[in-house]
Amino acid sequence: MKKKSALVHAPETIEGWFALHQVFLVAETRDENAEMILGVSTDRRDSYPDGWSGVTRLIGSRGNLMFNHFCPSLELLAEAQSQTINTLKTQPIYSFLSVTEAGLYHITAQLAAEATERGGEVGDNIYRAEMAERVRAEKESDHVKRRLYPPPPRQGSYVCFYPMSKRRNPEQNWYTLSLEERSRLMHAHGITGRRYSGRVQQVITGAIGLDAWEWGVTLFANDPIDFKKLVTDMRFDEVSAKYADFGEFFVGRFVSVI
Repeated sequence: MKKKSALVHAPETIEGWFALHQVFLVAETRDENAEMILGVSTDRRDSYPDGWSGVTRLIGSRGNLMFNHFCPSLELLAEAQSQTINTLKTQPIYSFLSVTEAGLYHITAQLAAEATERGGEVGDNIYRAEMAERVRAEKESDHVKRRLYPPPPRQGSYVCFYPMSKRRNPEQNWYTLSLEERSRLMHAHGITGRRYSGRVQQVITGAIGLDAWEWGVTLFANDPIDFKKLVTDMRFDEVSAKYADFGEFFVGRFVSVI
């Protein structure tokens, strides 16, 4: 089988918890189950070693409740999904399946360049050994751990969730860009996001092969205006301006971990 050129090689990724976002439209004043969920919830920020579920009261959306579940396996995620549906006694009007993800664009591009310089190729034994070592080191990083196993936000903070994909138009095809160019664009994009460190907690989840959209973005903040400012700034980044398509936005107040 002919091996892929480094120019079109996919970046290495590290995955963590599976994630499911469920949006419901319920008559909260009449639905005792919904009121029970919202009424007995408590803020348990120390109870997430094996994942967690949270509930958000949506504002201005076609739904009024959003549940987000983070679980170490699809089987446990299916149980959380069924429990929520059975408790509310209704089906969600929207759902999104994905997995927390840390993309290693820079490392992949670097190792691909080194493979070319030594006369090898992406995917050979040396490349795989070096990548495995770099992945191991990344997994030990506290920064990467927070991305793969995100803690819940504080009770009363705000939540924003939206799906997105990269464009594949003839003149704007993300997947035909060189690995080096994709790495450059994502690095610049990351710099924009880091300007909001301490104000916005970002959770990126990959959905390729799991949902119609390619990624999900979940944001937590004390001030909802920070969502507007962050997303605006990121849309002026070259990677978003040229190659990003966005789906529906869901915004609301986080009730608690349940």
